[in-house]
Amino acid sequence: MSLSLAAITLQGQHALLEPLALTHEPEAQAAVQDGHLWELWYTSVPAPQAMRAEIERRLALQAAGSMLPFAVREMKSDGTPGRLAGMTTYMHIDAANRRLEIGSTWYRHSVQRTALNTECKLLLLTHAFETLDCIAVEFRTHFFNQQSRKAIERLGAKLDGVLRSHQVMANGSLRDTCVYSVLASEWPAVKAHLQHQLAKPRN
Repeated sequence: MSLSLAAITLQGQHALLEPLALTHEPEAQAAVQDGHLWELWYTSVPAPQAMRAEIERRLALQAAGSMLPFAVREMKSDGTPGRLAGMTTYMHIDAANRRLEIGSTWYRHSVQRTALNTECKLLLLTHAFETLDCIAVEFRTHFFNQQSRKAIERLGAKLDGVLRSHQVMANGSLRDTCVYSVLASEWPAVKAHLQHQLAKPRN
């Protein structure tokens, strides 16, 4: 089965992933200011004034067949969509080898380390393995982004290795990229783990 790039909406109890559009720009500008996320040197989160260009970049990659971008919303307690929480994507889509990466993800500070991120990953991984028939799904992050690395490891992904001096960052420093993955054979256990995490009581 080849990987489909058709725009889709994925919904859970805590999160709604909808196709990214230019109309998301004002909400995304407000969301990224929650925590001033673009000021973290080891990430590539767009500043408010650069948000339109970032959305256009992601949509261009979608048109080229290498990305499927989403806007992420919080779900309200009454089951209706709430405020924009951030963005995520399927990226580096390799249809021939049935592989892709979940990345270019950022969330407003107030929803980080909540059920929203866990459920987003569950929704994306479920669609990747059970609908798109992926062989493997990757996650990549900066070596120094300890929060992101711990979050990826909590999902159950395993470290494949580190690509040294892999990218040039905006400040001119070189990024060592940690590459993680979940394989199709590992998916049933990872799925059970994520479902268990979501079922745990939260304060």
